[in-house]
Amino acid sequence: MRIGILPFACVTLLAAACGRSPAPDGEQQEGTTTPAPGAGEADTAKAQGEPLTAGDVDFPVIPPIMVPSLVGSGPAQKQLESSMQALIDPVAGISVRPANCATDGGLVNESGYTNVDAQGNLARVGAEGVFDVAADGSGLAVTGEEVVKVAADGSGSVVNSVGAFQVKADGSGSYVGELGFIDLDGEGGGHWVGDFGNIENHGDGSGRWVGEHGSIEIRADGSGTWIGGPEGIVENRGDGTGTVGAIRREVRMAPLPPLPPAGRFPLLDKFKPSGAPCGFVITLNDKVLFDFDKSDIRPDAGKVLDTLATALQKVPAKAMEIRGHTDAKGSDDYNQDLSERRAQSVVAALRERGAAQDAGARGYGESQPVAPNEVNGKDNPGGRQLNRRVEIFVRT
Repeated sequence: MRIGILPFACVTLLAAACGRSPAPDGEQQEGTTTPAPGAGEADTAKAQGEPLTAGDVDFPVIPPIMVPSLVGSGPAQKQLESSMQALIDPVAGISVRPANCATDGGLVNESGYTNVDAQGNLARVGAEGVFDVAADGSGLAVTGEEVVKVAADGSGSVVNSVGAFQVKADGSGSYVGELGFIDLDGEGGGHWVGDFGNIENHGDGSGRWVGEHGSIEIRADGSGTWIGGPEGIVENRGDGTGTVGAIRREVRMAPLPPLPPAGRFPLLDKFKPSGAPCGFVITLNDKVLFDFDKSDIRPDAGKVLDTLATALQKVPAKAMEIRGHTDAKGSDDYNQDLSERRAQSVVAALRERGAAQDAGARGYGESQPVAPNEVNGKDNPGGRQLNRRVEIFVRT
């Protein structure tokens, strides 16, 4: 991709010195002064009071410094989203969290590794790339197409097929790529070096361009200089006058318009973690489904199961497993049997509602607690309550 330079007005120089008949030798013409020795042609014209001629001198237009298209975290975010299925909305008595299958709290399976900690920070390694995303949306993504690093304030860096970007929160930054080198100060100034030459924008209406038309400089007061055009040197004083030619010829010349300020780099889009790419776990508190020490579904649990079944029918899943868990009260064998019966009851209830047709049921007894059953040797009722649960693991 190349940037087209705006066409430039050709230079039309209509200035011409108005000649005067020379005065007789030794005689000073009325209304004139004697020029100083060594005075140039333009100075002579001014000294003699010659009228300035019209000078329609069109300086080449200094191209504005463009802001390259900055994609930001967009493609990386899409990669992240494509590898992560949205979690179903929690309903009363049900909580949803990213799936954890490994002892370290992460999930390991054929689609990669994912871990979301209690603070919402996500680590993801899979076929789509490597993602390390904080709960505030900042983070790092490395995919096959780009590397994106985003801070919480929207600053960061992007390296992709367009080039390499460095962006600061105030809109300043730099770019290096196919378009050349671009540097913006976020306050209207900038610098662009490319195939067309070197452009400087000072942000105050002044600037300079060195390129195919020579060297063009515009000052904030409307004055400017052009070196390298058809006339060699053109000087605009910014007061309605100027000179053209190496041997300066005075002409009338309109002040130069100020250079528009350069733009700013847009802030980067932050990441939006939406769930776990390899699956999720739905946890049902045992009080929602069962009476104490029972495996029959409570009659008033029907509404919760209706909502859950409807949600599960909308979620594409590779596999689904219903897992029963208990606390540590009672014997291991008893708890194992109770957890299996409760898992089977939930499978049957969901199938009656048109969901979980291919789901399996498995009991884990007291082997996978999510909270301590005892604290300092004393019973922990709150922890035991968390451990008495049924989980639905949905592999997506």
